[in-house]
Amino acid sequence: MSVPAPRPRVVVVDGVPMSALVAQVPDPRAVIVAVHGGATSSAYFDCPGHPELSLLRTAAAHGITAIALDRPGYGTSAVYAGEFADAGRRVGAALDAVDKILAGGDRGAGLLVLGHSAGCELALRMAITAPDVIGAELAGTGLRYSAAAKSIVGEATITSRPAGLRDLLWQPTELYPDEVLTGALSAPGVAYEAEVTANWAPRDFPHIAAQVRVPVQFSVAEHERVWESTPQELASIAAMFTGSPSVRVNEVADGGHNLSVGLSAGAYHRTVLSFVEECAAAGAHGTTEMEAS
Repeated sequence: MSVPAPRPRVVVVDGVPMSALVAQVPDPRAVIVAVHGGATSSAYFDCPGHPELSLLRTAAAHGITAIALDRPGYGTSAVYAGEFADAGRRVGAALDAVDKILAGGDRGAGLLVLGHSAGCELALRMAITAPDVIGAELAGTGLRYSAAAKSIVGEATITSRPAGLRDLLWQPTELYPDEVLTGALSAPGVAYEAEVTANWAPRDFPHIAAQVRVPVQFSVAEHERVWESTPQELASIAAMFTGSPSVRVNEVADGGHNLSVGLSAGAYHRTVLSFVEECAAAGAHGTTEMEAS
């Protein structure tokens, strides 16, 4: 089967142009909707210079359509960033963009929402809002910042990146291709993210997690430096998803915070695709539980 290369798409939602990278296949098993983190873009899910590390290309090769959205306020919607302070507005715009991109086309078993880092806020909100979500994959987030991250993250603003932030996000550097360490994935942040960052871990993450009604896979990098990821911490995170039929903690060997552009991205993405297949099968058989690993 010929694998379609990701292509840029722009759709207009309530007068706002919303952009994405899309790898769409005929008769997909399911659709992955991937949501990038802060100060990057949809290009995060199509690793520059390394197609073998691209989530979009890997998904399409396995018969799964993949949409990497530019979050509201990023990409072509950057000039409208001030309109997206309200979480409901962000969720509505993102879901409408997905609908317009798919344009009534086949969704297979449904949508698997995938969030990375700051994108987990939008991804989880989408997971509790859209009617045809079959699962949620989260990576690069948590409940408590690591000791090294507390002061650094607190000092970050839209216009100022404190000393040490780059090391926090991109160390150890040997875990990444050279192409992604040059700033090629960087994009300006947006003002509303200050509020999201301040309230995500203490308030929003636990509140939204309790409303999730689909299987969840929580992926944590072996070398995660931003968030606490002790066994006790991971157990606390899993316990928040009180309404989910299953919660799996997926520990990714040789991975850093930015799992989808690391040298181990291929292995990570295979676990994501396996999770999609399990969610799709569970939905097809009308079951509500999947075996935990």
